[in-house]
Amino acid sequence: MPLPASLPLASLLLAASNVATPTVVAADGILCDLTRTLVGDQAKVICLIKPGSDPHTLALRPADRQNLAKAKIVLLNGYNLTPALNKIRTPGNVVKVGNIAVPNNSLKDPHIWHDPANVIAMANTVASSLKPLFDVNGETQIDQRRAKADRVLASLGGWIGQQVATVPEQQRVLVTGHRAFSFLANRYGVRELPVLDDYTTGGTLRPSSLSAISKSIKASGSKAIFPESLPPSKTMRRISRSSGVPIAKQSLFADGQAPGKSLVQTATSNVCIFVVAQGGSCNEAAASRLQKQWSSIK
Repeated sequence: MPLPASLPLASLLLAASNVATPTVVAADGILCDLTRTLVGDQAKVICLIKPGSDPHTLALRPADRQNLAKAKIVLLNGYNLTPALNKIRTPGNVVKVGNIAVPNNSLKDPHIWHDPANVIAMANTVASSLKPLFDVNGETQIDQRRAKADRVLASLGGWIGQQVATVPEQQRVLVTGHRAFSFLANRYGVRELPVLDDYTTGGTLRPSSLSAISKSIKASGSKAIFPESLPPSKTMRRISRSSGVPIAKQSLFADGQAPGKSLVQTATSNVCIFVVAQGGSCNEAAASRLQKQWSSIK
């Protein structure tokens, strides 16, 4: 419908700007922060999953369906991180970022972002997916932000290696309930021990399972068991009592972006919690500098 001729010029320009601003849905994982960083104010970015929420158990709300219905593009983590989004209806293009960025994933593990090299690949995939929405100038701006993001993420990857190196080699063990940090563990020489996945069926802790888990943890050299949340579950408390290995005072955030933190802060927080609990040290000043570099990308 044409705009009334009586509208002031500023209102006309604002209306035209709003019409031209596409809606992008970045659904899960760390994609929301990554997408907002890359696109700046060129698009309206809507996140379906709030930081701190479990993407595995997402249930779509009516408002989510409305946002999907007006999206020009929908970015998913991929690898079945969020089953509720497998059969979404949207007129926009749906991109499973992880499947494109990290095709060599034999276990189909969706938690690919725990290796910053994978996040660089995700950033490149997101940028390539976004650019068709914009003109040449808009594409250039996205490429400039992507280059800055890649540099910060590469520095993050080096920082993680430096922190892990402070942990005595025999204590570079990550004891958790479920497998979520394989990409981090594989890159940095950490042994991942997801005890419920490795020693139980469906997470049921039978006496024989508890005995096997306790022996494995004792033999691992780990100084701590890392819970998925605090307070820890009854199951993790039983495992701690049986093995004699204490539960870490802070939990790791495995399934995306932690509440109140960027993807960079989530990564550095996880690493600091792990290395300090296992007898290493964490350069928090350098972590803070990485976050400042990330937040300065415009």
